[in-house]
Amino acid sequence: MPGPVVGWLCPQGPLPLGSRARRTLPLRSHAVTVPGDAGPRVRGSRATRSPAPPGIAPPSALVLRLQEICGEDNIFWRAEDLLVWEYDAGFDRHPPSAVAVPGSADEVAAVVKAAHDAGAAIVPRGAGTGLSGGTIACGGAIVVATTRLRTIHSIDAIARVAVVDPGVTNLAVSAAAREAGLFFAPDPASQRISTIGGNVGTNAGGPHALRYGSMVNHVLGVEMVLPNGEIARFGGAVADLPGYDCVPLIVGSEGTLGIITKIWLRLLPLPEDVRTFVAIFPDIDRGARAASAIIASGVVPAAMEMLDKVTIGALNAAFDVHLPADAGSLLLVEIEGLREETEDWAASIERVLKKNGATDVRSAATQAERELLWKARKLGYAALARIKPNNYLHDAVVPRTRMPDVLRQVNAIAERYGYVIANMFHIGDGNLHPVLLFDARTEPIDRVMEASAEILKVAIDAGGALTGEHGVGLEKNHFMLWVFSAEDLQAMRRARDAFDPVGTMNPGKIFPGGDACADIPTERTKRALAEGMWV
Repeated sequence: MPGPVVGWLCPQGPLPLGSRARRTLPLRSHAVTVPGDAGPRVRGSRATRSPAPPGIAPPSALVLRLQEICGEDNIFWRAEDLLVWEYDAGFDRHPPSAVAVPGSADEVAAVVKAAHDAGAAIVPRGAGTGLSGGTIACGGAIVVATTRLRTIHSIDAIARVAVVDPGVTNLAVSAAAREAGLFFAPDPASQRISTIGGNVGTNAGGPHALRYGSMVNHVLGVEMVLPNGEIARFGGAVADLPGYDCVPLIVGSEGTLGIITKIWLRLLPLPEDVRTFVAIFPDIDRGARAASAIIASGVVPAAMEMLDKVTIGALNAAFDVHLPADAGSLLLVEIEGLREETEDWAASIERVLKKNGATDVRSAATQAERELLWKARKLGYAALARIKPNNYLHDAVVPRTRMPDVLRQVNAIAERYGYVIANMFHIGDGNLHPVLLFDARTEPIDRVMEASAEILKVAIDAGGALTGEHGVGLEKNHFMLWVFSAEDLQAMRRARDAFDPVGTMNPGKIFPGGDACADIPTERTKRALAEGMWV
């Protein structure tokens, strides 16, 4: 049997995982508001409510109307107030013309109607944790943030359905479901801070998407404010409703069809048994081959993640987790199901791992050890700041069998450009996350973007896809030409136009071409790279 992981992770015993607040959640329809910050604002801020000082232009007619709808404290329009709204977790920057933070679906609808009547474009925004520039406001757009819509309306343990607002964090849904003996499968690394609305918009996944699928497999219905301000409902608590199923179209549409104000989520029963393994390999190539061999053996784990030597070193330095410093790669494998199943799978997985070159295989002996392993995995991205203060990454997907060859090419590109690269990714479903590390104070962003575009091209040439979970946004919109024909893209535009014929919802996102965001320097760079490398 595999040895315990505690000797690696903490020679003196398990590290404290931190306290976890628990709350009692009704299992039916009683509304519960999730505690937390309502967004980057200070309630009652005089900076927002005081008149414009001399020399500063007064608020526009649209801003005044938005203040009537949401209250002055929830509308931002001065230049200094807009600074925190001009970026997400990526490198694109552009200030909106104003920001509205409505507190109800009716307020969202009124805001959208006011913007529609004023001819203003709208950019929906959640927590701002996105990596694809999907919430950057272009073309004079206003931002409509859903951070105040953060109520879990119900957890129905019998129907296995949660009804939540878009501003509820992913982790809050998971915690509430667990109180009812259920779980919510999508678990992006940002789940502590990313919101369900943003997860729906980008079709987010996470490690457990390998077995359970991404958000589109777990959204039963949505309530959405259309571009004209009307509120419509698509799907609901009952699966397979008659008529056109628009929910899969809305999931992953990145705010180009409307603003989601309520979501019906599918919940799953907690598995009887969960087992988590860690395997150490001398290099990333053998680790990647072992991952494919596990699935080829007939076992599909719930999750399968890989960390390379650079990431392991960063985690050890940042969080003192004591992963093997000499490991070339680390493979994290989790299986879950009936106890009889997991026993058989565990034996099979251990044989496959050792046959494919694993130098050590260990298993989590307790729930605390399992949580510590996943904590280390999800803190990997933050740990990389120990090496360089900035990073740039894509999330292309490649066929699992092509992974070793693609990784060799990816590492060669980084070496040629002189960048340190870290690879930590969802190897089970081929979702790459190559992270180029650099210092933006001394190294030009354009050169990093060029190297990253080459990496993306390698993934596409291997038969891969542009994105697995981050979305297209501004980051990869011009690269869509590498994957889709003009006819393909036109068909997609017609689907969007059925909801938004004027094109006011999140302009400049997903589709290549256009000039809505052409005044953003990084946008111009990416467009030149996409068009220059397109063959």
